[in-house]
Amino acid sequence: MIGVFDSGFGGLTILKSFLEKMPQYDYVFLGDNARAPYGNRSYETVYAYTLQAVKRLFEIGCPLVILACNTASAKALRTIQQNDLPKISPQNRVLGIIRPTAEVINNYTKTKKIGILGTLGTVNSGSYILEIQKLHPEIKVYQEACPMLAPIVENGEINTPGAEYFVEKYINKLLNQDPEIDAVVLGCTHYPLLIDTFKKVLSGKNISIVSQNEIVAESLKDYLFRHKEMDKKLEKNSGVKFFTTDDAAMFDKTAEFFLGREVKSTTVDIF
Repeated sequence: MIGVFDSGFGGLTILKSFLEKMPQYDYVFLGDNARAPYGNRSYETVYAYTLQAVKRLFEIGCPLVILACNTASAKALRTIQQNDLPKISPQNRVLGIIRPTAEVINNYTKTKKIGILGTLGTVNSGSYILEIQKLHPEIKVYQEACPMLAPIVENGEINTPGAEYFVEKYINKLLNQDPEIDAVVLGCTHYPLLIDTFKKVLSGKNISIVSQNEIVAESLKDYLFRHKEMDKKLEKNSGVKFFTTDDAAMFDKTAEFFLGREVKSTTVDIF
């Protein structure tokens, strides 16, 4: 199975795109909801929590794990790939969601000036700046932390004046850094649920909104095409299982809001 991990619910937007673009595969989603959010936690804590989740997904039967969380991708992915995988499961793979976005960002900008909206942890890590400058040194990257947006989404307040207020506030702070920014990356997997609000706030500004879910799905599809040995390991029964470290009934209710389908999860201990 393909494992999909997030600290909370945002990674379900990535899973939803996987299910739409690659429905034949079997998936396992694991949310560490009991310890979410990861956005303001230290590198050491995010790394420790993410490694626990990855190990659990390996045990469940996932040779390939996607960190569908920008904070985990920013703070834990590289260390897990370089230090832990060779020791615990050298045949398995763990992929993130920042690199796929960085690879294609040049397709969205003409001014070569782009903005990143994300959690405090993602922004402070500088991971987007690092990855984009490695691949596209000509692109100037600006960032703005949006601490209120993920809680707004998780509390189902997406179509409210409050949501619009904060989206507009963060967009203005970003554009004040450079009015020539012509592409904005939604660098948190919660933010696609606010896409209509982002479109409203950016209406008439000729700015591209870059949402990760479809980009990451296309990247995974390409990865499996190029790595036949991994593709052969994966079952293709169109199944999906859900696990949470918190109360299953509570998880199911919010997950159904994110996915637009019925969800029946199981509580699992990864600590």
